[in-house]
Amino acid sequence: MVLMTMIARVTDGLPLAATMQDDEQSGRSTLDYQNQAKMLFRKLTPQSPPQCTLESGPYLFHYLIEKDVCYLVLCERNYSKRLAFSYLEDIAQEFASQYGKKVHTVTRPYSFIEFDTYIQKARKVFTDSRVRRNLNTLNTELQDVQRIMVQNIDDVLQRGVVLSELDSKAQNLSMLSQKYKKDATYLNMKSMYVKAAAGCIVFIVFILYFWVL
Repeated sequence: MVLMTMIARVTDGLPLAATMQDDEQSGRSTLDYQNQAKMLFRKLTPQSPPQCTLESGPYLFHYLIEKDVCYLVLCERNYSKRLAFSYLEDIAQEFASQYGKKVHTVTRPYSFIEFDTYIQKARKVFTDSRVRRNLNTLNTELQDVQRIMVQNIDDVLQRGVVLSELDSKAQNLSMLSQKYKKDATYLNMKSMYVKAAAGCIVFIVFILYFWVL
């Protein structure tokens, strides 16, 4: 379930648009999560990772940065991460189409609050169970979300973790993964050669044995 969506300018953290609803089950107002999101926006820089997932209690923040604008969504943990980023991509594409040239000219918070209409429409689409099943089946061109760094939001907001460091950590993990894959491939090839050589030796010994006889 999508509980909150916010859009902000990266350079100064200025909120541009938002929509939210309270979660009665958790007993915690989404206003608390909105404040967390605002604090996160102020910590973003052009060097921050373009995609990231942050844990916050029973929920997850997912954000996407495109063209100096951060698109953020708060979801339940069991909501598909792939769909969450697909939803953000959809929001980003429409927002850039409508307001891309105006983003750097506004000074008032929530200058594009009317974009809430489109956000609500997109949220309904991406939370519809039938649509979710179809998107999971058909959408094969989404980015590999498994490599997106997951970080606890309290570490970022209170303990001073620099978001730009997360990108380098994610890149290091990717490099290590590629190195492991290459090493595994090399070892498999080496094992095949050893087995082939052993087979040849057995065959030659077998031939020599009968030749001598």
